[in-house]
Amino acid sequence: MKSIIFMGTPEFSAPILQSLIDEPNYDVIGVVTQPDRKVGRKHVLTPSPVKKVAVKNDIKVYQPEKLSGSAELTELIALNADLIVTAAFGQFLPMSLINSVKIGAVNVHASLLPKYRGGAPVHYAIMNGDKETGVTIIYMVKKMDAGEMLATAKIPITDQDDVGTMFEKLSLLGRDLLLDTLPQLIEGNVQPVKQDEEQVSFSPNVSPEEEEIDINLPARLVDAKVRGLRPFPVAYFMMEGKRTKIWKTKVIDQTTDLKPGQVVSKTKHELLIATGEHGVISIEELQPAGKQKMTITDYLNGVGENLHPGKQIIDNDKSK
Repeated sequence: MKSIIFMGTPEFSAPILQSLIDEPNYDVIGVVTQPDRKVGRKHVLTPSPVKKVAVKNDIKVYQPEKLSGSAELTELIALNADLIVTAAFGQFLPMSLINSVKIGAVNVHASLLPKYRGGAPVHYAIMNGDKETGVTIIYMVKKMDAGEMLATAKIPITDQDDVGTMFEKLSLLGRDLLLDTLPQLIEGNVQPVKQDEEQVSFSPNVSPEEEEIDINLPARLVDAKVRGLRPFPVAYFMMEGKRTKIWKTKVIDQTTDLKPGQVVSKTKHELLIATGEHGVISIEELQPAGKQKMTITDYLNGVGENLHPGKQIIDNDKSK
């Protein structure tokens, strides 16, 4: 039985941890996750999904705000584990910890490396309109997501997928790939492959500025941006001067000569907007500032009489 320290935080990581707990050949001797955070309007202090799994299975949990230089780091090194497995942990690992394990430290990364190193690979894969993504198992090194690759698995991105659905799919894909890879790694039967540095791209955590949708993009990429930021942090338009979150759109198979951001057509149940490259999108769910998410039908019941074909309702000036 090989001892494992597991490190992860979000829902993506929880099934991966559970699979290691359930596997009789492994002994998860410690779990490291981010500190409990305040969640929701009532700011309820909430444990991470990974902590919930660990507590349920009576595994000791470590939650340093910063691992480097902490008392927890000293404890973890003293565990003298065989393996470290990380999956969306959210902090850099000190080399002293990586070097303390007997077999190796590996990371389950939710992209086809070397594409999309960084903290938001799923968001960027969808926002950029990619047709596929996947999971890569890599050795951990000092440089972010730059370690040698041990295994990869691919999965398509459909036009209906968003960050939520892809995280669910990639979590299970990563779980299965890890369980296939670890026995080979332990037996010394894996041939690591160096990443091609010329193919590297990055996916930093999404900034507030990145959340605004550029209506000058083609319709396909406007829709991809909406799905690539759903269910978090949620994309928005400046719609008639007000920040309006956009939860769901649909690409319409037609063209228009109207300017991006102008109303193409409006009915009681549909609002079509011009995009870049003569495209058209339908806004299906949105959330005006200070209000709840609503269907386009409910929205139009309130403001529909003020909208008409040709009216500019979305700011398309990206030079500001």
